[in-house]
Order: sequence, then structure tokens, then C-alpha cells
Amino acid sequence: MLSPFIVLWRLLRAVVHALRGWRIITFRFPKQTPDQRADEVERWSRRMLEIFGVEPIVQGTPPSAGPVLLLVNHLSWLDILVIHSARHVRFVAKSDIRGWPVIGTLASGAGTLYIERERRRDAMRVVHHMADALRAGDIVAVFPEGTTGDGLGLLPFHANLLQAAISAGAPVQPAALRFADRATGETSFAPRYIDDDTLLASVWRTLCAPPLAAHLCFGDIQESHGRERRSWAGTLHEQVDALRVRTTQGEPARGLAEP
Repeated sequence: MLSPFIVLWRLLRAVVHALRGWRIITFRFPKQTPDQRADEVERWSRRMLEIFGVEPIVQGTPPSAGPVLLLVNHLSWLDILVIHSARHVRFVAKSDIRGWPVIGTLASGAGTLYIERERRRDAMRVVHHMADALRAGDIVAVFPEGTTGDGLGLLPFHANLLQAAISAGAPVQPAALRFADRATGETSFAPRYIDDDTLLASVWRTLCAPPLAAHLCFGDIQESHGRERRSWAGTLHEQVDALRVRTTQGEPARGLAEP
């Protein structure tokens, strides 16, 4: 457990960095190209992870360019930062985030596509927008479990969002995340955000935790031609689970250095 002084200092730096991100999106993004914005998002995410004491460690190869639909298991609010630190993508997220102070601006500025989970028909609207984004050459990321898990296993995958890749003729890439104590390599549950956990409690646990490693393992890109989404979702579930296990096996990996 870190001292209260260090924890509060981390929190203050995180708030200042979040406000810096808001300023970048509000004033700098309108003058930048998409590639410049992507670079800004990646740098900002790496810096925020550094403030939280989280080192991103990548196995495999992130998508170099779109169109790609990226499927990743979901553990925490930190997942988005970890993935953005490796490659800027457009996430599909619950619509509530759009109204959050500062965070909503950051998410929208990063190109997030919003879904209203309470409305079952809204998934089809989002699938159409995802397909359009893929046709435009974007990398779109989804959490196919639909909610955060406990990190001990995977929840069933929702197959409907895979229709976007099939409709757009875009490939899919599975990936897996695991948080670990950097010193011991043991899985850490400090960043978890499940059940009765609140965002504030999860943030505080992460700030208080010893230095963490965020293992992000990318699998092979797969073509969508001739796929049936339900059977493909089952296959991808097995592959993401295997990638998740691979993060515990000490395979060669690399950190993400500041360019």
C-alpha cells in the first residue's frame, strides 16, 4: 500500500492530465489531421498510465491500420487507456459516458461510438455506424462480453456486433488483457470494475496499488468473408481466452516507449 501522500499526488496529477486532454481535444484537434489526433491520443494515454503506475506490455502485433474490428476482454475502465496506448482505435461504449464531465469530452474526441444498452434495437443502429467506420478504414474496438468481468474467466460473447465486420468485409483481430503486479507477475484485481464497484473505488484502488503491468496480447487477424457471426463468436471466445492465458506464460513482450 502506497503512502496517502503519494496516492493524493498521483490523483492530482491524473486530474491535471485529464484537463490537459480536454484542452487538446477542444482547441488542438480541430486543426489536426486524423493521424496527428491518433498520435495525441496514444501519447496522452501512455502518460496517464504512467501517472497511475501502470506499464503497458504488448505481445503480438497491434493492427497497423484499418479497417479492423478489434475484440478484447473487458476488465476495467483502464482497458481503454491500455489499448489506446498501443494503437488509437474507435471504441463502442455505453451512451452514459457521453454525459460524464471531462471524460465524455475525452471519449467523444477519441471517436467513440455510443450504444444505448437499455434499447435492444439500438444495437442494430450501432452496427450500421460501425460498418460505415470500417468501410472508411477505421480500427473499431469492442468488448464482446458487453460488460466487465472478474478477470478469472470470460463471459459469453455477444455476436451481433460481429455483423459490422461481416457487412463491411473487414477483418477481425482478437486480443486479451490482464493486469498484474509488476514485481511478482501475479494477477492484480485492483483495477477491477464489476458488480457493486464504483468508478471512484476502482480508481482509488488502482492509485493505492503497487506498480502494475497491463499485459495486452494481440492475436492473428482473421478475414470475415464467409463467416457466420454466432459460430465465429464462439471461436473468437476460445481464442481470446487462449490469449488471456498466454499473458501469464512469460512470452517475449515489449513495453511502449514514448516516441
